Amino acid sequence: MHYGGSVSALPTVTITYCTQCRWLLRSAWLAQELLTTFESSLGAVTLVPATGGVFHIYVDDMMLWERKRDGGFPDVKLLKQRVRDVIDPTKDLGHSEATP
Repeated sequence: MHYGGSVSALPTVTITYCTQCRWLLRSAWLAQELLTTFESSLGAVTLVPATGGVFHIYVDDMMLWERKRDGGFPDVKLLKQRVRDVIDPTKDLGHSEATP
């Protein structure tokens, strides 16, 4: 589904990360990548500190990534594809779309 209109109608990405594990920089980098790629398609990217080895990424209420479930951290290319598939399936990701 493509979101349009006001900023409040745009989807929000939430990245919850473990502060004990020092995953803030990784989370901030992923947030930057998503905001750069989807600058007019996202309302916000929110970083949420947590503990206990938590690392998960949601678009609104849909979980896109969970570190334990998905076996580590997402490759930025894969994460962008998953976000795109939820918020704007017709968006061309350019070099992130190319297969090796």
